[in-house]
Order: sequence, then C-alpha cells, then structure tokens
Amino acid sequence: MFCTEIDLQPLDNPVERDYLRLQLSPGMRKTPTYGLTHLAVTVTDLGRTRDFYCAVFDMEVMYDDPGFLQLTTPGCHDILVFEPGPAKKAGEVGGIAHFGFRLREAGEMGKMREKILKAGGVIQDEGEFVPGSPYIFFKDPDGYVVEVWYEMLG
Repeated sequence: MFCTEIDLQPLDNPVERDYLRLQLSPGMRKTPTYGLTHLAVTVTDLGRTRDFYCAVFDMEVMYDDPGFLQLTTPGCHDILVFEPGPAKKAGEVGGIAHFGFRLREAGEMGKMREKILKAGGVIQDEGEFVPGSPYIFFKDPDGYVVEVWYEMLG
C-alpha cells in the first residue's frame, strides 16, 4: 500500500511531506530495483579502508576476505565493495568524479567533519550549496573524493 495525497496531509513538516511525495510518486513505484546500491573501488589496504569507512560512516562489515571487502550502511540498501589493487590504480577517479553520502539532518555536518578528520580524511571543500544545504568534499586514505551533504527537499 502506498501513501496517497490524503495520507501525506497529516505530516506537519513540509520537507518530509515533499520527500515522501517524491519517493512514492507513480514513477518511483514502477522500478523493480532499489536503485544504485553498490560501487566497487580499488584500494591499497583493505584494513585501513575498513577502519576509515567504519569510523566515519558507522558502516558495518558484510564480508572481509583477502580478495575484497564489502561494507554496508546500517538501515540502508547500499554496499561499498573494496578490492585490493596496485597503488597506481587506487584513488584514480577516471569517469567518476566522486561518490557521496547524504545526511539525514543538516545539524550532523559538524560531527561528520570531526569524524572525517579524526579518521584521516583530508577536506577539499566545504560550504553550502544553498542556505541550509551544507556539504563537505574530502579525500579518503586512497585519494578518492567523497562527498557528505544534506539536501533540503521541497
């Protein structure tokens, strides 16, 4: 059962109401997938990568084998796959400029900034796309550019 326009009216927060309207629009209901749910990247040190992403994003280990590492964000359908490879490949962006993690609340940005720095991330840029929508771009230990942002909907 999907929410209808009538079901959305009792929500006091217009941002939440608009978010639900977008998520439950007829076009969103037609896809049989959860959308883009994983990305595989080459890293030089699986242990260091595990420690970094678990510390910054509270990710959990799904698989930790010598040939690959899979992490997931609790409560989400995402998987980050890390595969060991030569240093010359790790951190290369190729056709992907960055990947990102979207915050649930804008007020969490300060805490994320502290976690990024404490874990060894290097902040490249930070600010607001528009008032109330903060972002941070940083490099992880292998040099990949990662974004943390909050997006106001509506």
